[in-house]
Amino acid sequence: MEERKQHWENIYGHKQPNEVSWTQEVPETSMKFINSFNLPKTAKIIDIGGGDSKLVDFLVEEGYQNVTVLDISEKALERAKTRLGDKADQVTWIASDVLDFVPEEKYEVWHDRAAFHFLTTTDQIANYLNTAENAVGKNMVIGTFSENGPLKCSGLPIKQYSEAELQATLAKGFEKINCITEDHITPFGTTQNFLFCSFLKREVQQKGQD
Repeated sequence: MEERKQHWENIYGHKQPNEVSWTQEVPETSMKFINSFNLPKTAKIIDIGGGDSKLVDFLVEEGYQNVTVLDISEKALERAKTRLGDKADQVTWIASDVLDFVPEEKYEVWHDRAAFHFLTTTDQIANYLNTAENAVGKNMVIGTFSENGPLKCSGLPIKQYSEAELQATLAKGFEKINCITEDHITPFGTTQNFLFCSFLKREVQQKGQD
């Protein structure tokens, strides 16, 4: 755990946003998925592995009032806070490895772009899913490298997913709503193919059918 944290503190301590592949000026796909749930602006949203992503900026700008950002790197969160300025006070910031995260509340939206695919062992994935099932009150959005995406990111191995495999991995607790693939153009002009899927928690789906 500590080794993983040190890796990311080192990345965010030495590299600027234009020097890392995941930087995205406008998180258009994430915002479309989140807005598709038609939730009130008071809905609790957590961004897993959010780092210094600009998703939080767009959520706050659109009026979402209960946004939480979780990341293993304290340096990443400090960057995001500095960028947001006074608006940072409107956000809850949690410095934690997601595998150590113990949720204290339910979130209507659990959003994860490019954190889940760094979990490459059965135990890590099971740990993550157990946490998510406890924390998610309604919807989940997961963005991972697709089968046509890279095999590594930031020097670390990742796990690629097809739509069928991601659906099967989450099937115990979540029902797939929609999946798309898209090319992310990195700051250095390379292309990474992502799979984005939205899910509904099964117990919510079952209540709707009762």
